[in-house]
Amino acid sequence: MIKLSARDITIHAILVTLALALSLLEAAIPIPIPGVKLGLANTVTLFALYTFNPLSALLILFARCILATVFGGGITSLLFSLCGGILALFAMILTRSCKLFSIYGVSIAGAAAHGIGQIIAACCMFLSFSAVSYLPFLLFSALFTGSITAFISNILISRLPKMYKR
Repeated sequence: MIKLSARDITIHAILVTLALALSLLEAAIPIPIPGVKLGLANTVTLFALYTFNPLSALLILFARCILATVFGGGITSLLFSLCGGILALFAMILTRSCKLFSIYGVSIAGAAAHGIGQIIAACCMFLSFSAVSYLPFLLFSALFTGSITAFISNILISRLPKMYKR
């Protein structure tokens, strides 16, 4: 059983709220390229992974996906968010444990895995492999979106008070 202090619960709730707000903000930003998002909400997941632990990051990710579905998405958006998000977090956990990767490498790996997760969700949903043809484009865009996410997360990690560090 995991024991969290009231302080930890409060910080996690704030992070879920921030991730949800960023997710809803990002949904309102028109991007002319289908399937590509900046990954603003993923900055919170990356921050939680570096500041707390993988379980905290997973809980924040899961809560954000569920709440984003309640506030404006449908069941398909939940499927795409969870498939992409969980695969991304798993990739970030693996690459973070390897000392060869900076936060940028970890974030880019997560963005690439997120794209792969979305393609898997599309293939399952449409019972077709035609979505796989879009994967190279998503992987290429992951270089940029992952870098943006890492840049923002790195600023947050370095500038927020060290009292949040474990």
